[in-house]
Amino acid sequence: MPRLSRFLSFALVLTVAATPLAGTTVLAQDKVVPQNQLDMQMSFAPLVKQTRGAVVNVYAERIVQSRSNLFAGDPFFEQFFGQRMPNRTEKQSSLGSGVIVEANGTVVTNNHVIDGADDIKVALADGREYPVKVVLKDDRLDLAVLKFDAPETMPTLPIGDSDSTEVGDLVLAIGNPFGVGQTVTSGIVSALARNQVTEGDFGFFIQTDAAINPGNSGGALVNTKGELIGINTAIFSRGGGSNGVGFAIPANLVRVFLDAADRGDASFEKPYVGASFEPVTSDVAEALGLKTVRGALVVRIAEDGPAAKAGLKPGQVVTAVNGIPVEHPDALGYRLTTAGLGKTAELTVQEDGKEKKIPLTLAAAPETRPRDIQLIEGRNPFAGIRAGNLSPRLAYELKMASEVAGVVVTEVVRGSPAARLGFQPRDIVVAVNGEDIASVEDLKKIAESDPGFWRVEIERDGQRIRQIFR
Repeated sequence: MPRLSRFLSFALVLTVAATPLAGTTVLAQDKVVPQNQLDMQMSFAPLVKQTRGAVVNVYAERIVQSRSNLFAGDPFFEQFFGQRMPNRTEKQSSLGSGVIVEANGTVVTNNHVIDGADDIKVALADGREYPVKVVLKDDRLDLAVLKFDAPETMPTLPIGDSDSTEVGDLVLAIGNPFGVGQTVTSGIVSALARNQVTEGDFGFFIQTDAAINPGNSGGALVNTKGELIGINTAIFSRGGGSNGVGFAIPANLVRVFLDAADRGDASFEKPYVGASFEPVTSDVAEALGLKTVRGALVVRIAEDGPAAKAGLKPGQVVTAVNGIPVEHPDALGYRLTTAGLGKTAELTVQEDGKEKKIPLTLAAAPETRPRDIQLIEGRNPFAGIRAGNLSPRLAYELKMASEVAGVVVTEVVRGSPAARLGFQPRDIVVAVNGEDIASVEDLKKIAESDPGFWRVEIERDGQRIRQIFR
């Protein structure tokens, strides 16, 4: 069966304008197909020489515990036989790629290349190696910014405008697939705004058929001007190798992420909208009188959130942001994120066959009430959970929908009564014994009452679950 894979190594991509025929006039910004055999014999070698020095290998090593037998980790067996059944440690390593984007040794790569690593190094094109520190990383976007002490001014790739990339643009992939050494492949941009590519909540990728294989993650997409237009991230593969379907994170998002790292931000903040969206289906488009099956359908609005204050309502369809068309909800999130916090985005909204513009202020998710995270103890089903009061800020940190409310489980202590009963992080405790739970104090108070039996209602991934415990 086909599968999506994130791979580790270099990659570069270009858009090419062919040389015009003698006697013809072609504007500099025009893109043309090859006109004759001479055009087909043109070489990317000068561009490769210009850009390859800014692409580096990223080596990540991590130490993991290797259990020596089936009973390792069992408290009973470890109590009596632990000294004779020691756990072993082993070193795991991975190879990825990165792109030098600032002359001081700042490198952009994929988060999954360095995630969980204890030791990270970069190797330059000339073979020199340097240890790096992680400046900023985000598993949602699958981006990371690294920094090494550059001995001199480093070659860089300037960040270009990925929105200018078009389907059909010629591309090159320069990387280290399978660890065999730096390799160059070519292809075209196959599609834009691809979503549902990875398991993260980012869904706006450039698709290319340039061969990308294991070892290519974190590499660069580069146009013929030598500008970075994307970071290679994943491939669609049947057997682990390239099948001509690769995906890259657009450079405009990389730029916003890099700006946050340069500011010294501890984490990357996406704008808080205070609304949930669904894709526009053909049935929805017909019912709402839309001419095209695209856009983001407003489903729910959080009270007092930015969307509510802007006048956005359920049933409306967002079709563009700042004049740029929105294909699906993931594209809406991408456009708002790349617009930047502190800015105002103009949403184009369709309602009742009419179009209007709505300004939306872009701000970080607020903590509207204290989270008050507490550990629940005692003789009750909740013993061993840490629970907190939900707010847009806490929901964002827990990767939950921004409009959810109530008391949420943030952690479950291993081996606790709550763990044995199946409680999970991100469970929302809705009610206990018929009483609504509005705060952590409500939950703590009823947990201490010891009624003898418990009728518990929780919400998990939008589904209500009811259980009775004695």
